[in-house]
Amino acid sequence: MEDRLFRDAMGKFATGVTVVTTKLEDGSHGMTANAFMSVSLDPKLVVVSVGHKARFLSKVQESKKFAVNILSAEQKEMSMVFAGQLKDEVEINFEELAGLPILPGALAQVSCEVVSEYVEGDHTLFIGKVLDIKLNDGEPLIFFAGKYRELVELEQVKTI
Repeated sequence: MEDRLFRDAMGKFATGVTVVTTKLEDGSHGMTANAFMSVSLDPKLVVVSVGHKARFLSKVQESKKFAVNILSAEQKEMSMVFAGQLKDEVEINFEELAGLPILPGALAQVSCEVVSEYVEGDHTLFIGKVLDIKLNDGEPLIFFAGKYRELVELEQVKTI
């Protein structure tokens, strides 16, 4: 099977967009990811998937912690910055949650410590135990078929 066919098929699953962050002595680091999900309610666990070519991989392996920032519809630029799609310098003013950098305005910020790490194919899956959560109101940034999208509320139509 061709890689493009697989990517196109996986792109048919609409996802939210996150920026995963961590902190080392040299500062804060992050990457855009849509491979994120909750794993368990008791204990509270989430998973993020990081590609082996990503510079961010070694950062999480060293810090053993990460935060997931679930982006709002207004944060498309943040997604593009951390995906390396915007080359201009954009100043990021991080806030902090449980000692980890988070992005202001994200719909949810989830700080975690790594409890397990699994190498699968060309990615490493990090299972994180949730340390703290912060929530904000707003609409989500969506990714579908290789494009950013926004939710549109459908109105119910009355029939006569």
